Amino acid sequence: MSTRTPATRRLAVAAAAALALGLGVTACGSDGGKSSGSPGSSNASAAGSGVPKASGTITVFAAASLKETFTELGKKFEAANPGTKVTFNFGGSSSLATSINSGAPADVFAAASPATMKTVTDAGGAAGQPATFVKNTLTIAVPKGNPKHVAGLKDLTASGVKVALCAKEVPCGAAAQTALKAAGVDLTPVTLEQDVKGALTKVELGEVDASLVYRTDVQADAAKIDGVDFPEADKAVNDYPIAALAKAPNKDGGAAFVAYVQSPEAKQVLTAAGFQAP
Repeated sequence: MSTRTPATRRLAVAAAAALALGLGVTACGSDGGKSSGSPGSSNASAAGSGVPKASGTITVFAAASLKETFTELGKKFEAANPGTKVTFNFGGSSSLATSINSGAPADVFAAASPATMKTVTDAGGAAGQPATFVKNTLTIAVPKGNPKHVAGLKDLTASGVKVALCAKEVPCGAAAQTALKAAGVDLTPVTLEQDVKGALTKVELGEVDASLVYRTDVQADAAKIDGVDFPEADKAVNDYPIAALAKAPNKDGGAAFVAYVQSPEAKQVLTAAGFQAP
């Protein structure tokens, strides 16, 4: 038989209630710890994306065929990194490499071929190993409606067909020579351009009937230009490497932009423009 008085029983009940309340607070505190840890997990995930934050002006030297996509990526990068400004110098990869090796101030170099990038890495100009971020292939650019009825590389040698090519030292020119050789075509162009945009512009202006350019350039200019694919293009696929530069004025900014170009978001922009995944 219990010897507890009513008062004692009331005290026991109160103590049990207090104990239960204390345990409940502890449990909530544990849940709260998990909840407060969620933002930390989110931040860790963001940091784990491999794209560090940046500041200041970032100068990017990039192949002419990257103009549309890199301009878009530059705006997205600036939006994600308030206070940054991405400036571009687009042109033939070989001339850009020469400028970099001559001391031109730049933070990033994106070339249209490994051979062109090698001229910079061999001179000690790259900070680390360049990374291939996309591939690109050639097509035949012709005016809308294809008035000369060009169906392949052999048609470029027909009488009266004027053709523009990139110069051999430019990646698009080297790729064109590889494709023409694979097709057994000996072609004499009416003009040799120093970058792919120059070769495309000749078609736009009606100065030539066709030019060998990248598929991405035709896709970007689809309102004015048609493209004619040819099988030998598979023999002349160009890898595009990118690297932060050893003498970069903004080393951290350059490294951040290189990381961003390899991010899933950037790859979506690049593949939508017609580039191929590496």
